[in-house]
Amino acid sequence: MSELAVTFANVQSAAAILAPLVHRTPVMTCDTLNRLSGRELFFKCEHLQKVGAFKFRGASHAVACLSASQKQNGVCTHSSGNHAQALALAARQQGIPAYIVMPKTAPQVKVDSVRGYGAEITFCESTQAAREEAAREIVERTGATFIHPYDNAQVIAGQGTAALELLEEIPDLDAIICPVGGGGLASGTSLAAHGINPRLQVYAAEPLGADDTYRSCQTGTRQPVGTPNTIADGLLTSVGELTWPILRTHIEEVLTVSDDQIVEAMQLLWSRMKQVVEPSGAVPLAALLNHLLPSGVNKVGVILSGGNVDLNRLPW
Repeated sequence: MSELAVTFANVQSAAAILAPLVHRTPVMTCDTLNRLSGRELFFKCEHLQKVGAFKFRGASHAVACLSASQKQNGVCTHSSGNHAQALALAARQQGIPAYIVMPKTAPQVKVDSVRGYGAEITFCESTQAAREEAAREIVERTGATFIHPYDNAQVIAGQGTAALELLEEIPDLDAIICPVGGGGLASGTSLAAHGINPRLQVYAAEPLGADDTYRSCQTGTRQPVGTPNTIADGLLTSVGELTWPILRTHIEEVLTVSDDQIVEAMQLLWSRMKQVVEPSGAVPLAALLNHLLPSGVNKVGVILSGGNVDLNRLPW
């Protein structure tokens, strides 16, 4: 039995389950970004996924894998971001209740989105302890199944399906690069990539202000994120217990970029590709524009993870 919580076979199984539930997002190219990076880039556009982020894949797979009795009691999570919206919509598609714990400080646009998908929202103080306690009380009261945003085997397998689709379209890539926060996308991506081609290089990109995965890889042990400080609000979480062994086994290297570099990449995605990508989704391109990949890695898949941006608070 594999020591890892998820296998390539799990990602393949997730792809079959998700085919009728999620968008098969397009793969785009941009001559300007190829020239600036000095490589041939293929962008997997998960910002065009339902709820505007790859998170819908993992949430949909986790909900679809529940037993009939579990579905009857619904699902619960704590999140102020894309996972909250993803789980709310995934539950609505299955016709089951969703209970979402959100901090009182959550942006109103995200609250409105979660509520619009029919979820019941419980507000709490904006601390991790308060979130976890509120979720625990809901699970006790309702019998709902808790779906972790990234440290969940079904979620990880679902996230890996984006890379599976990318490699079906562009099979001869030298490398894939994606952002890393909790590690659900990066671990799923690496399992999919190495399941198809064990020699394919997989890189994760991370903000300097939330570089726990980089430090974990440097020390060989999982490091806490501490007090993160970055514009990439989707990458603030510490790498997970389930995701860390997968990343340690499969990731070539973690590349770190500054907030200024992230903003520059985000602006280029908007202005040259005409794609609305959030700061977290621009992190991999920032690494490429600053030539952090080794030479000889010429044909690169880039996962644009999300496009949920507060248009009233743009970073420029």
